[in-house]
Amino acid sequence: MGTYSAFRVFREGLRGQSGWGPAWRSPKPQAEYDVVIVGGGGHGLATAYYLAKRHGIKRVALIEKGWLGGGNTGRNTTVIRSNYFYPESTALYDLSVRLYEGLSKELNYNVMFSQRGMLILNHSEHESELAARAVNAMRLNGVDAEILDRSQIRKKAPLLNFGRDARYPIESAVWQGRAGTGRHDAVAWGYARAADRLGVDIIQNCEVTGFITEGGVCKGVETSQGPIRAGRVGVAVAGHSSQMATLGGYSLPIESYALQAFVSEPLKPMIDTVAFSPAHGSYVSQSDKGGLVMGGGLDRVPSYGQRGNLPMQEAVLGGLIEYIPAIAKVKLLRHWAGIVDVTPDSSPIIGPTSVPGIYVNCGWGTGGFKAIPAGGYLFAHCLAEGSHHPISAPFDLFRFTSGALIDEGAASGIAH
Repeated sequence: MGTYSAFRVFREGLRGQSGWGPAWRSPKPQAEYDVVIVGGGGHGLATAYYLAKRHGIKRVALIEKGWLGGGNTGRNTTVIRSNYFYPESTALYDLSVRLYEGLSKELNYNVMFSQRGMLILNHSEHESELAARAVNAMRLNGVDAEILDRSQIRKKAPLLNFGRDARYPIESAVWQGRAGTGRHDAVAWGYARAADRLGVDIIQNCEVTGFITEGGVCKGVETSQGPIRAGRVGVAVAGHSSQMATLGGYSLPIESYALQAFVSEPLKPMIDTVAFSPAHGSYVSQSDKGGLVMGGGLDRVPSYGQRGNLPMQEAVLGGLIEYIPAIAKVKLLRHWAGIVDVTPDSSPIIGPTSVPGIYVNCGWGTGGFKAIPAGGYLFAHCLAEGSHHPISAPFDLFRFTSGALIDEGAASGIAH
């Protein structure tokens, strides 16, 4: 069987893959659907899948102006975790981790979720004290978290700099064993194939140019392939959420920034967990292909650029070299950025807008990939039922009017 498969791969390569069918259809848009989803990234694809799978709504069109997963879904560092401070955040992100844990089986597609765990390093007595507070909150919220001492950290990541003369000596770490990484394109492709098989129309190279509004109610979208009417419209376009809001006539408290990431040349296995140092402002994991996948905080200059810059490169990589000196001579392979949408409280927005018929899934900041299954699951509930799931209710847009913010940026003090 292995020989046959290898021969078939070779033969298909010579023939231009003429013997393999597409993983999903490329239909022309129909005139009307029950639901139209704008955005073909992970959240949009997951929403389409759960609408069809869990709610039986199969007259769904997913519209993408480019190609599937071409935005943040294909431009991130793939960390998956649920170690958040507030119970509302924990409920949301741990739903996502639980869905990820069974996602390969559900979609019949290997999304390569590797639960290798995550270390958040503490470099002082004060950081360790705050970390203990955070771990207690996480445990009260029902997620796995523990404090590790230096010897326990060394066993999990011996390459870290444990010298007492380090710029920021390692004192302790918060450990979440269920955290890990996934394969970004596999998540998008798995949801796309599964949604297509349930009857969802996935329409690529179709740009939304406006919204069809009648009597103050949204009735569909105008696109580069003509008007498409729908009972409800869901918008999940990450960094372009404010642009869609301008077209739709609603407001969002969002700024878009470039979040930069890096990958090194392939190396032999050297670190089998995710290591993050808030003090250095950088984190790292190693991909299955051997490259070190590295990232840091936001470049706080509003931008729609998808290219990196040297100052952020210096900040992120300089920090990494401080706490993993062994990688100082490693060559950088690629450097890129994704456009992320950030809210004032560093928490997402899920639910209706001020325009009836338009719903949004946005504001994930740097945490969108880890939340794809939960974001799609909860957004599908809103679109199908016209009301919130209990987990999504705290993340309603109108919390910014009531003041019921969920400020994870201040509570956790870690990159999102």
